[in-house]
Amino acid sequence: MSDQPNDSAASPSEISDRLEQALFEIRRVIAGQDQMLERVLVCLLAQGHLLIEGVPGLAKTLTIKTTAGVLGGTFARVQFTPDLVPADLVGTRVYRPDQGTFDTELGPVFCNFLLADEINRTPPKTQAALLEAMEERQVSVDGLPRPLPDPFMVIATQNPVEHHGTYPLPESQLDRFLMRLRIGYPDAASERRILQNIPRESAPPVASGLVQDDVLRLQDAVHRVTVDDSLIDYLLAIVERTRSHESLTLGVSPRGSQALYRAVQAVALIEGRDYAIPDDVKRLAVPLFAHRVVINTRTTLVQRRADMGERIIEDILSQVEVPL
Repeated sequence: MSDQPNDSAASPSEISDRLEQALFEIRRVIAGQDQMLERVLVCLLAQGHLLIEGVPGLAKTLTIKTTAGVLGGTFARVQFTPDLVPADLVGTRVYRPDQGTFDTELGPVFCNFLLADEINRTPPKTQAALLEAMEERQVSVDGLPRPLPDPFMVIATQNPVEHHGTYPLPESQLDRFLMRLRIGYPDAASERRILQNIPRESAPPVASGLVQDDVLRLQDAVHRVTVDDSLIDYLLAIVERTRSHESLTLGVSPRGSQALYRAVQAVALIEGRDYAIPDDVKRLAVPLFAHRVVINTRTTLVQRRADMGERIIEDILSQVEVPL
C-alpha cells in the first residue's frame, strides 16, 4: 500500500502535482514525445486503452515500459504476428507429464500494461481475443472467467505505412480504444537530447511517488470532476453531427460519447482542475472520435481514411457552437 494521502481528500492542485511528478520521471527517459506521454496518462486515468500509429523507432515500446516502471505496475509486450493464436495471449491448459495432470498457464494479458505491438499483423481471431479483456477486464481461460489485474490498460501499436500482410482492425475493435494517437518524428532539439541520452535506454525503471494503489485512487478522483450541463450538450451536439454527416456512414457510438466524457474529466484532473472546460472537448475530440467513424468512400488506404476522419471531426468542431 502507498503511504501517500488518500486522493479523496487531496485537492486538484495536489493531484496535478503528483501526476506532473510522474511525467517528469518518465521524461527523464523519454524525449520528444510529450503528447504521447500525456495521452497515455489520460487513457490510464480514464480507464481506457490507447492505439498508437507511428513508424518504427519512435520509442513507443520504451515509453510504455518506462510508464509501467514509474507507476509500479507490471508490463508485458506481445509481438503480434500472423501465427499468433488466442491462447498465446490469454493462456491455456498445459499437460504436465511428470505429474500426470493438467495445469492452467495464464498468458501475458495478465498484467497492468499490455503492449500489443503491431496489432494489425495478426489475424482477426487473435485480435478478437482482446475484446473481452478490453471491455470487461477479464478473459476466459479453459471456460472460466478470470479477472485481470487492476489497473489494466492495453496500448496497441500499428505501422500506418506498411499494409502488406496486415489485417485492419474492425470497427468493433477500434471502438474499444478510448483514443487513437498518431505520432511523428521528434523535432531537432528533442532528437539531439535522444542522441545525448542513448545510455539511458538500458537504465532500470525510474522511481516515482505514484504506485498502483495511487493510480486506482486517481481513477476514482476522475469521476468527481464536474462537467457542466452546457458542456454535455456541446459534447452531444458533436456526436450527433457525426451521425448525420454526409461523408460518414457510421458516426460515433454511445461508447464513444462516454469515452470523451471520461477523457475530459481526466485531462482536467491532470491540469489541476475539478471542472471541465470546452477546450478539453476540443483538444480531445479528434483523437477520440476520428478512429470511430466510417467514411462513405471507396478509398481503401488506411492512411488516407485516417486523414479524412480527422479532417471531418475538425470540420464538425468548427461548426458546433462552443458554450460560453
